[in-house]
Order: sequence, then structure tokens, then C-alpha cells
Amino acid sequence: MTTILVVDDDADIRDLVAFKLQMSGYEVDTVGDGPAALSAIADNQPDLVVLDVMMPGMSGYDVCRRLREEPATRHLPIIMLTARAQDRDVDSGFSSGADDYVVKPFNPQELLRRVSALLGRARRQ
Repeated sequence: MTTILVVDDDADIRDLVAFKLQMSGYEVDTVGDGPAALSAIADNQPDLVVLDVMMPGMSGYDVCRRLREEPATRHLPIIMLTARAQDRDVDSGFSSGADDYVVKPFNPQELLRRVSALLGRARRQ
């Protein structure tokens, strides 16, 4: 089964995203901050990460950069899911290594489409 890690400090967003992903047949793990995300990924690498930007302890940009530095996670698909919507924020997301960038508030169906597309591309590589 495909596993997705959802990383967001907002429990409501985390629960909504997890619920939608589970209803689409994915196994979902959730954590509330960057250090917990790195630990969870080290323990059991998911197939994809949905990552908030603004979190306590470590930003999503920093988490993404750390994942890209490690050979084991260099190609791990990452979707940034964040309220940061300005062009410079989007640029920061992609330059930190994100594969996709979704702005809150978001359409859950659109997020599911992006998850599916990104997983499909990852499987073909």
C-alpha cells in the first residue's frame, strides 16, 4: 500500500488531508512539525510527503532541503501545502526541492489529483 506522510502543525488541516487521502486508499501517517517529520521518514520512509511550510522547530523549506541532501530521500516526492502564496514563497518552495506547491485554502480534490500525478511520475522513474 502507498504510504503518505502529512506534516502540518494545524491538527485540523492534518486530519482533513489524512482523511481525504485515506478515503482514496492511501495509508497515511501524520506529524506536527519538521523534526518529527525527519524522524518519521528515517524510521519508515513514505512514498510521498505533504509538507507545510510554517511550523515550529523547523520550516518546511528546511525539511525539504534536508531530505534532498540525503541519498535515501533525494528523490522522495514532496508536495508543499501552505498558506504562503506570494511568488517568492512559491520560488522558495521549488528551490528548496519541492516537486509541487499547493496554496491553502485548497480544494481537497485538487490535492488528490496532484498526489496521484506525482506518485505516477515517481513510479515511472
